[in-house]
Amino acid sequence: MSYQWLTLWSYGETFLTAAWLTLQVTLLAFMLAVALGLLAALAKASALAPLRWLSHCYVEFIRNTPVLLQIFIIFFGLPSLGVTMSAFTAGVLALGINVGAYLSEIFRAGIQSVPKGQLEAAWILGIPRRQLFLSVVLPQAARAVWPAIINNLIQLLLGTSLLSAIALPELTGTATVINARTLLYIQTFSVVTVVYLLLSNLFAWLGNLAGRRMFHPPLVTQVKKPAWWARKWLTNPLKRENAL
Repeated sequence: MSYQWLTLWSYGETFLTAAWLTLQVTLLAFMLAVALGLLAALAKASALAPLRWLSHCYVEFIRNTPVLLQIFIIFFGLPSLGVTMSAFTAGVLALGINVGAYLSEIFRAGIQSVPKGQLEAAWILGIPRRQLFLSVVLPQAARAVWPAIINNLIQLLLGTSLLSAIALPELTGTATVINARTLLYIQTFSVVTVVYLLLSNLFAWLGNLAGRRMFHPPLVTQVKKPAWWARKWLTNPLKRENAL
């Protein structure tokens, strides 16, 4: 058994390279997803019917089709139209488009959670629409949906395993290759499972830390409690009458 783990230890650098590639795909795809989700949410709230229709079609198509099929369409389908890209680029694009559709609904819910009274007050004060969105709407919406955003980031990390279907050497794809060479099923996939758990918990911890820093609760003035003898005097009516 120790010999098997030593054999797998020789692939440590390969696992680290795969983990770094997984992180790159996750972060790039998430940035694309945030941009697409925010644009789709704003388009769905727009007064222009064509923008609302395009946003609705995008969200419904992505949310009602398998993500693996979307990956195949981008990686295998687009070359037939003359658009060729690497597995890395196709993976980032496919996952970013997929998660962006889910983030758009999250962003829309966060925008709708902002009280209308604040918007009306801002309009009365003559605050420009751009400043209104950046200074009033966006901070409150982000605070309301921050846990859901971090949850989608973790789901995106786990979804990178599907890119092994297009031969991208991320964690799952690399583990499949190593497993085929060594036939160490339990050991190989146990290592990958631990790496996924570490990365997921790292994202969750960083998300909670960033949330506490950006959306810390307002300061509340604490009233100092009276001393024990004062509380005893205040709760005893006989002592108060004698003192008076």
